[in-house]
Amino acid sequence: MLPLLDDHGVAFRDLDGDGVMAPYEDPRRPVAERVRDLLARMTPAEKTGLLFHAPVAVAPDGGVVDAPAGLLPAAPTTSVLRDGHLRCLSLMAPVAAGPLARWHNHVQDLAAHSRLGIPVLLSSDPRHSANENPLTSVPSGGCSRWPEPLGFGALDDEDLVREFAATVRAEYTAVGVRLALHPMADLASEPRWARISGTFGADPDVVARLAAAYVEGLQGPALGPGSVAAMVKHWPGAGPQAGGLDAHFASGRDQVYPAGLFELHRDRFRPALRAGAAAVMPYYGRPVGVPGLREVGFAFDPSVVAGQLRRDEGFDGLVCTDFGLLTDSVLADGTVWPARAWGVEHLDRTSRALLLLDAGVDQFGGEWCPEVIMGRVGAARLDESAGRVLTLMFHLGLFENPYVSEETAAVTVGRSDFAAAGASAQRRSMVVVTDAGVLPLVDGVRLYVEGVDRSVAERYASVVDTPEEAEVALVRFGAPYEPAAKLPEAFFHQGRLDLPPDQLEHFTALAARVPTVVDVFLERPAVLPEVAAAAAALLGDFGATDDAVLDVVFGRARAEGRLPFELPSSMAAVEDHPEDLPGGTVDPLFPLGHPKG
Repeated sequence: MLPLLDDHGVAFRDLDGDGVMAPYEDPRRPVAERVRDLLARMTPAEKTGLLFHAPVAVAPDGGVVDAPAGLLPAAPTTSVLRDGHLRCLSLMAPVAAGPLARWHNHVQDLAAHSRLGIPVLLSSDPRHSANENPLTSVPSGGCSRWPEPLGFGALDDEDLVREFAATVRAEYTAVGVRLALHPMADLASEPRWARISGTFGADPDVVARLAAAYVEGLQGPALGPGSVAAMVKHWPGAGPQAGGLDAHFASGRDQVYPAGLFELHRDRFRPALRAGAAAVMPYYGRPVGVPGLREVGFAFDPSVVAGQLRRDEGFDGLVCTDFGLLTDSVLADGTVWPARAWGVEHLDRTSRALLLLDAGVDQFGGEWCPEVIMGRVGAARLDESAGRVLTLMFHLGLFENPYVSEETAAVTVGRSDFAAAGASAQRRSMVVVTDAGVLPLVDGVRLYVEGVDRSVAERYASVVDTPEEAEVALVRFGAPYEPAAKLPEAFFHQGRLDLPPDQLEHFTALAARVPTVVDVFLERPAVLPEVAAAAAALLGDFGATDDAVLDVVFGRARAEGRLPFELPSSMAAVEDHPEDLPGGTVDPLFPLGHPKG
């Protein structure tokens, strides 16, 4: 039954058709009372469904997808809502604003017609930057384009971060996304790690302050109907990956602390928690050789979640695991991607789930299998975690108004002022690493380009076909990595940070023929000594369009960024560097914070 309105215009639900409204629907009552009332009405199956947070696909026209067929597994939307009683769904689709709002309202209708009418809480990975890894971000669907978080670290501007997060909040709420699976408060201490682009860099103070500012911008002064709840990750710090390999895969399951800096990483989360972060996500990695910690994935360890997070930090919000700790994933090509249950791989799904609950976790990210714990969790423990999910929903005002306007969504997402602010941030965050006096280039110069859209470059220069015709060359490329042979590993840019010999030879030959300006997308700290020596100017960006780079190169915009991490001098320096130490490689080519002044 759909909600009714009382004499005050407040939405209520007449559960029994007898005119008596459910107290949990009354927003004038304290949230704790509403949660207790609703829990008392729920069946164990309805409560259990709240503990699962499932990825879902959306059709391009906004249709519900009940038979997902993409590369990555997704839940059948209707059945997990109706039969599994799930109410937390994660968006895994680059759908335009209007169709996405339409889909969201349809899903809320399905939920509204359930026995208790508990609404859906929709979450999303980041949607506002250049990252193309579908396991860590979602293509924009029309959202305004901003730099990666590294770009905000390069500027160290808390007000800009709050402005960005407020823009995310406006665009998310317009389409119904009310839970952001970000920000990352991880330190970029291991240069090879694939997730560095999602961090605010290697400076511990900057990371802590900007993560807190991000939470403030997303949630506003207090968590309420206008907020997007922030899920800060990856507790207690995901940066120190052994050998730089990511914990999405067995090869990167270990986190190591040769410099003994576990606490430095963990404590970066404290300002975001103090800012009121609604949720926390622990990482996959298992710590090796840390006194007092088990060598299991962080989410499985009671001392990490129930102890250090809940007891020591006083956090009583939602704790959701990173995605896929229980169930192996079968990809579209038949490849089996093992669950990331590092250290407890030998346990079955039920045992893993119960261990996670014992550790203090509330939700299983990326999972939709409530049957594995049905009837196996005590009533009080089930109420504790289900109650945290409901508390978040009540604070966000989802019971009063879960719906969005398609028309508002269409004119909000990608709004011109949002797009302009994002474009400005792309330009401002760039770093002029070196300049031998060639910048800015003069409009109309004869320009040879590689890695740049020629039609864009022609708005600034006379673009020529060969280096011999040019007065100057402009080359763009991404930070080097070692491509993996198979998915999903191929989504992650890992391994060496120096240019392959053939690419380096090509570049140095070009730079010997014509003064060459180089821009590198620094999603990781590239090793570029030969490039820096040969280039007429070297710039770094953190997710910028061609026109943003050209604006800086031609002096139409000013790059204000400083390196948010070191650029190492060699791979040997990287390999000898402790994974948990932010900065401090031997004789870095360019230090953290370059250029000074």
